[in-house]
Amino acid sequence: MDRLVLALGLAFAAGFAVQQALELLDPVLARLIGDADKKVVLGLVSLALGLILSFAAGLRVLQALGVSNVDFIDGVVTGLIISAGTEGFNSIMKFLGYAKEEKKGDAAVKKQAAATAGALPLVERR
Repeated sequence: MDRLVLALGLAFAAGFAVQQALELLDPVLARLIGDADKKVVLGLVSLALGLILSFAAGLRVLQALGVSNVDFIDGVVTGLIISAGTEGFNSIMKFLGYAKEEKKGDAAVKKQAAATAGALPLVERR
């Protein structure tokens, strides 16, 4: 779990840095190219920064989630997540929260089933 927190924390910090860089570029691009094309350019800059940070810093989100032997794909996925800024990590954290709640629910159902099975009287055969 510590490895997951560290990997996601580092990638989150990189995503936050990309988001802040885009905030600085936004007004400059609005003046240079106008609002119509600004979103496309900011998206491409964000993707480029995310991929550069992912590969240069060796950040790997999928590896931290237990996926192995997909280093290049992991780098691309991590770059995409970083390029989404904090929104990408909010999505991951929501997913992990839902998965945790589902496991809790499954465990509660199994516990209840075990308790019910243990409470049934045994019928003796003659």
